[in-house]
Amino acid sequence: MANLTRDTTYMTPRRGFFSRVASATALGLAGFVPAPLLAQPAAARSDGPDWPGALKGRHRQVVDAYQVNSGAPLGFAYNFLETSELPSTNSVSATAVVVLRHGAASIALGDEMWRKYGIGESFNIIDPETKAPAVKNPFLRPKSGVLTFDDMALDRLLANGTVFGVCNVALQGQSKKLAGIAGVSADEAAKEWAANIVPGITLIPSGVWGLNRAQESGCTYCAGG
Repeated sequence: MANLTRDTTYMTPRRGFFSRVASATALGLAGFVPAPLLAQPAAARSDGPDWPGALKGRHRQVVDAYQVNSGAPLGFAYNFLETSELPSTNSVSATAVVVLRHGAASIALGDEMWRKYGIGESFNIIDPETKAPAVKNPFLRPKSGVLTFDDMALDRLLANGTVFGVCNVALQGQSKKLAGIAGVSADEAAKEWAANIVPGITLIPSGVWGLNRAQESGCTYCAGG
Protein backbone atom coordinates (compact mmCIF):
# COMPACT_ATOMS: atom_id res chain seq x y z
CA MET A 1 0.00 0.00 0.00
CA ALA A 2 1.11 3.49 -0.64
CA ASN A 3 2.67 5.32 2.28
CA LEU A 4 0.48 7.94 3.77
CA THR A 5 2.21 11.27 4.26
CA ARG A 6 0.95 14.31 6.04
CA ASP A 7 -0.54 16.91 3.75
CA THR A 8 1.59 20.04 4.13
CA THR A 9 -0.22 22.06 1.47
CA TYR A 10 -1.30 24.72 3.90
CA MET A 11 1.62 24.65 6.33
CA THR A 12 4.16 26.67 4.38
CA PRO A 13 1.94 29.75 3.72
CA ARG A 14 0.75 29.70 7.34
CA ARG A 15 4.27 29.49 8.73
CA GLY A 16 5.43 32.16 6.32
CA PHE A 17 2.64 34.42 7.50
CA PHE A 18 3.55 34.09 11.19
CA SER A 19 7.24 34.56 10.41
CA ARG A 20 6.51 37.85 8.70
CA VAL A 21 4.31 39.00 11.59
CA ALA A 22 7.01 38.06 14.13
CA SER A 23 9.64 39.99 12.20
CA ALA A 24 7.43 43.05 12.00
CA THR A 25 6.76 42.86 15.74
CA ALA A 26 10.47 42.66 16.53
CA LEU A 27 11.02 45.85 14.57
CA GLY A 28 8.15 47.59 16.35
CA LEU A 29 6.19 47.67 13.13
CA ALA A 30 3.37 45.26 13.99
CA GLY A 31 0.83 47.97 13.46
CA PHE A 32 2.06 48.49 9.93
CA VAL A 33 1.73 44.91 8.65
CA PRO A 34 0.12 45.23 5.19
CA ALA A 35 -3.52 44.07 5.01
CA PRO A 36 -2.82 41.32 2.42
CA LEU A 37 -0.50 39.61 4.91
CA LEU A 38 -3.19 39.51 7.55
CA ALA A 39 -5.88 38.08 5.31
CA GLN A 40 -4.59 35.39 2.98
CA PRO A 41 -7.42 32.96 2.12
CA ALA A 42 -6.44 29.32 1.88
CA ALA A 43 -6.40 27.86 -1.62
CA ALA A 44 -9.48 25.84 -2.54
CA ARG A 45 -8.92 22.15 -1.85
CA SER A 46 -10.27 19.44 -4.12
CA ASP A 47 -12.82 17.12 -2.51
CA GLY A 48 -12.05 14.32 -4.94
CA PRO A 49 -14.25 12.99 -7.76
CA ASP A 50 -18.00 13.57 -7.69
CA TRP A 51 -18.73 10.03 -6.59
CA PRO A 52 -21.11 8.24 -6.20
CA GLY A 53 -23.02 11.16 -7.77
CA ALA A 54 -26.77 11.62 -7.61
CA LEU A 55 -28.36 8.35 -6.48
CA LYS A 56 -31.87 7.42 -7.58
CA GLY A 57 -34.54 5.73 -5.53
CA ARG A 58 -35.78 5.99 -1.99
CA HIS A 59 -33.65 3.08 -0.75
CA ARG A 60 -29.87 3.22 -1.01
CA GLN A 61 -27.26 0.81 0.29
CA VAL A 62 -23.48 0.56 0.01
CA VAL A 63 -21.88 -2.88 0.07
CA ASP A 64 -18.39 -2.90 1.58
CA ALA A 65 -16.60 -5.48 -0.58
CA TYR A 66 -13.32 -5.99 1.31
CA GLN A 67 -12.85 -9.65 0.33
CA VAL A 68 -13.85 -11.58 -2.79
CA ASN A 69 -15.73 -14.07 -0.59
CA SER A 70 -16.85 -16.18 -3.58
CA GLY A 71 -18.60 -13.14 -5.04
CA ALA A 72 -20.84 -12.62 -1.99
CA PRO A 73 -20.59 -8.79 -2.12
CA LEU A 74 -22.12 -8.86 -5.60
CA GLY A 75 -24.80 -11.23 -4.35
CA PHE A 76 -25.64 -8.87 -1.49
CA ALA A 77 -26.05 -5.96 -3.92
CA TYR A 78 -28.29 -8.10 -6.15
CA ASN A 79 -30.41 -9.27 -3.20
CA PHE A 80 -30.87 -5.72 -1.97
CA LEU A 81 -32.09 -4.57 -5.37
CA GLU A 82 -34.27 -7.62 -5.98
CA THR A 83 -36.07 -7.43 -2.65
CA SER A 84 -36.45 -3.63 -2.81
CA GLU A 85 -38.16 -3.63 -6.20
CA LEU A 86 -41.68 -2.24 -6.17
CA PRO A 87 -44.17 -4.40 -8.09
CA SER A 88 -46.19 -2.91 -10.94
CA THR A 89 -44.04 0.21 -11.36
CA ASN A 90 -41.34 1.36 -13.74
CA SER A 91 -39.75 3.76 -11.28
CA VAL A 92 -36.39 3.09 -9.62
CA SER A 93 -37.03 2.31 -5.96
CA ALA A 94 -33.50 1.40 -4.89
CA THR A 95 -29.86 1.92 -5.83
CA ALA A 96 -26.93 -0.23 -4.75
CA VAL A 97 -23.38 1.05 -4.42
CA VAL A 98 -20.45 -1.38 -4.21
CA VAL A 99 -17.01 -0.36 -2.97
CA LEU A 100 -14.35 -2.84 -4.13
CA ARG A 101 -11.42 -2.50 -1.77
CA HIS A 102 -8.71 -4.47 0.03
CA GLY A 103 -8.88 -8.14 -1.06
CA ALA A 104 -11.80 -7.57 -3.44
CA ALA A 105 -10.21 -4.89 -5.61
CA SER A 106 -9.31 -7.38 -8.36
CA ILE A 107 -13.02 -7.90 -9.11
CA ALA A 108 -12.81 -4.57 -10.92
CA LEU A 109 -10.27 -5.86 -13.47
CA GLY A 110 -10.79 -7.33 -16.93
CA ASP A 111 -9.91 -10.91 -17.87
CA GLU A 112 -6.47 -10.10 -19.33
CA MET A 113 -5.15 -8.77 -16.02
CA TRP A 114 -6.32 -11.91 -14.23
CA ARG A 115 -4.48 -14.07 -16.75
CA LYS A 116 -1.31 -12.01 -17.07
CA TYR A 117 -0.77 -11.47 -13.34
CA GLY A 118 -2.01 -14.82 -12.07
CA ILE A 119 -4.55 -13.15 -9.79
CA GLY A 120 -6.63 -16.25 -9.16
CA GLU A 121 -3.71 -18.44 -8.15
CA SER A 122 -1.89 -15.71 -6.23
CA PHE A 123 -4.93 -14.76 -4.13
CA ASN A 124 -6.55 -18.22 -4.07
CA ILE A 125 -9.68 -17.10 -5.91
CA ILE A 126 -11.55 -20.11 -7.26
CA ASP A 127 -13.57 -19.93 -10.46
CA PRO A 128 -17.02 -21.43 -9.64
CA GLU A 129 -17.21 -22.79 -13.18
CA THR A 130 -13.89 -24.67 -13.31
CA LYS A 131 -13.42 -25.22 -9.53
CA ALA A 132 -9.78 -24.21 -10.08
CA PRO A 133 -7.86 -20.96 -9.48
CA ALA A 134 -9.42 -18.37 -11.78
CA VAL A 135 -7.52 -17.46 -14.95
CA LYS A 136 -10.15 -14.85 -15.87
CA ASN A 137 -12.50 -12.65 -13.88
CA PRO A 138 -15.10 -15.25 -12.78
CA PHE A 139 -17.68 -12.58 -11.99
CA LEU A 140 -17.54 -10.84 -15.38
CA ARG A 141 -19.80 -12.27 -18.10
CA PRO A 142 -20.04 -15.76 -16.57
CA LYS A 143 -22.07 -18.50 -18.21
CA SER A 144 -25.66 -18.84 -17.09
CA GLY A 145 -25.98 -20.92 -13.94
CA VAL A 146 -22.37 -20.52 -12.81
CA LEU A 147 -23.10 -17.94 -10.11
CA THR A 148 -25.81 -18.31 -7.48
CA PHE A 149 -27.87 -15.73 -9.38
CA ASP A 150 -27.17 -14.80 -12.99
CA ASP A 151 -27.98 -11.16 -12.32
CA MET A 152 -25.32 -10.85 -9.61
CA ALA A 153 -22.67 -10.87 -12.35
CA LEU A 154 -20.57 -7.70 -12.42
CA ASP A 155 -21.60 -6.74 -15.95
CA ARG A 156 -25.30 -7.24 -15.20
CA LEU A 157 -25.19 -5.18 -12.01
CA LEU A 158 -23.48 -2.38 -13.92
CA ALA A 159 -26.12 -2.56 -16.65
CA ASN A 160 -28.86 -2.38 -14.02
CA GLY A 161 -27.51 0.84 -12.54
CA THR A 162 -25.41 -0.38 -9.61
CA VAL A 163 -22.66 2.13 -8.84
CA PHE A 164 -19.16 0.68 -8.45
CA GLY A 165 -15.97 2.22 -7.12
CA VAL A 166 -12.59 0.53 -6.76
CA CYS A 167 -9.89 1.50 -4.27
CA ASN A 168 -6.81 3.02 -5.89
CA VAL A 169 -4.67 2.23 -2.84
CA ALA A 170 -5.54 -1.47 -3.03
CA LEU A 171 -5.00 -1.67 -6.79
CA GLN A 172 -1.57 -0.10 -6.51
CA GLY A 173 -0.51 -2.35 -3.66
CA GLN A 174 -1.72 -5.58 -5.26
CA SER A 175 -0.43 -4.77 -8.74
CA LYS A 176 3.05 -4.05 -7.40
CA LYS A 177 2.98 -7.29 -5.41
CA LEU A 178 2.24 -9.31 -8.57
CA ALA A 179 4.40 -7.29 -10.97
CA GLY A 180 7.12 -9.96 -11.04
CA ILE A 181 4.69 -12.59 -12.31
CA ALA A 182 4.08 -10.50 -15.44
CA GLY A 183 7.74 -9.54 -15.75
CA VAL A 184 7.12 -5.80 -15.45
CA SER A 185 8.13 -3.12 -12.99
CA ALA A 186 5.94 -2.16 -10.06
CA ASP A 187 5.12 1.19 -11.66
CA GLU A 188 4.25 -0.43 -14.99
CA ALA A 189 1.96 -2.90 -13.25
CA ALA A 190 0.14 -0.16 -11.35
CA LYS A 191 -0.45 1.81 -14.54
CA GLU A 192 -1.62 -1.27 -16.45
CA TRP A 193 -4.12 -2.24 -13.76
CA ALA A 194 -5.52 1.26 -13.61
CA ALA A 195 -5.93 1.22 -17.40
CA ASN A 196 -7.76 -2.12 -17.39
CA ILE A 197 -10.57 -1.46 -14.95
CA VAL A 198 -13.90 -2.77 -16.25
CA PRO A 199 -15.75 0.09 -18.02
CA GLY A 200 -18.36 1.64 -15.76
CA ILE A 201 -16.32 1.23 -12.56
CA THR A 202 -14.85 4.40 -11.07
CA LEU A 203 -11.31 4.51 -9.69
CA ILE A 204 -11.66 6.26 -6.32
CA PRO A 205 -8.92 7.54 -3.97
CA SER A 206 -9.45 4.76 -1.44
CA GLY A 207 -12.08 2.28 -0.36
CA VAL A 208 -12.69 3.92 2.99
CA TRP A 209 -13.07 7.26 1.18
CA GLY A 210 -15.74 5.65 -1.00
CA LEU A 211 -17.61 4.19 1.96
CA ASN A 212 -17.68 7.60 3.58
CA ARG A 213 -18.95 9.35 0.45
CA ALA A 214 -21.63 6.71 -0.18
CA GLN A 215 -22.95 7.02 3.36
CA GLU A 216 -22.88 10.81 3.14
CA SER A 217 -25.05 10.36 0.04
CA GLY A 218 -27.70 8.54 2.05
CA CYS A 219 -26.63 4.90 1.80
CA THR A 220 -27.00 2.42 4.64
CA TYR A 221 -24.04 0.09 5.19
CA CYS A 222 -23.76 -3.62 4.37
CA ALA A 223 -20.60 -5.61 5.11
CA GLY A 224 -19.69 -7.59 2.01
CA GLY A 225 -16.99 -9.79 3.54
